[in-house]
Amino acid sequence: MGNKFLQAKFIISAEKFSQCPTFGLPEFPMLGRSNVGKSSFINGLANHKKLAKTSNTPGKTRLINFFDFSGKFMIADLPGYGYAKVSKEAQNKWQKYLEEYLLKREEICSLVQLIDGRHDIQKNDYQMREWVMAYNLPIITIVTKMDYVPKNKTLNVITKVEKEFGGIVLPFSATDNRYNEKVLDTLLELSNNN
Repeated sequence: MGNKFLQAKFIISAEKFSQCPTFGLPEFPMLGRSNVGKSSFINGLANHKKLAKTSNTPGKTRLINFFDFSGKFMIADLPGYGYAKVSKEAQNKWQKYLEEYLLKREEICSLVQLIDGRHDIQKNDYQMREWVMAYNLPIITIVTKMDYVPKNKTLNVITKVEKEFGGIVLPFSATDNRYNEKVLDTLLELSNNN
């Protein structure tokens, strides 16, 4: 098993909880704003640029997309929040489907909230975290796009997120693999404790 990457493959998409197959693996659903880099996160961990479709148009993910990482755990890529170019009705439907999945899915090991390291934590990031905390769900935080953050500011960015959100906070960059190992080790450790 390489330390830096795990082989990963796309398995299936589902619109709602009732369509999600049982994989018998610990699952990590990814929460984040539409352009936070969820697809790039999956591709970075898998060392596979085209595994999850990245797009310049935010809000492309409309389904729950399941990715199997070497039979060790699943990552579930969820529709991003805070993207308004779909009707209110469509947004409400997604929200209902996602809440049902997040609250009823027994395989969930921990939620993973992605925060964009280039910006302050956004209002909808706080709202998402409040919802998670209200249901007392396990969660870790990944700070993405760290390659855009000047090296002398990296620690400040991480410390600020730790102060706001607490728990495990890890940096990540889709272009710089040096953060992969720590992220993969954390996910594997959480999987094993599940």
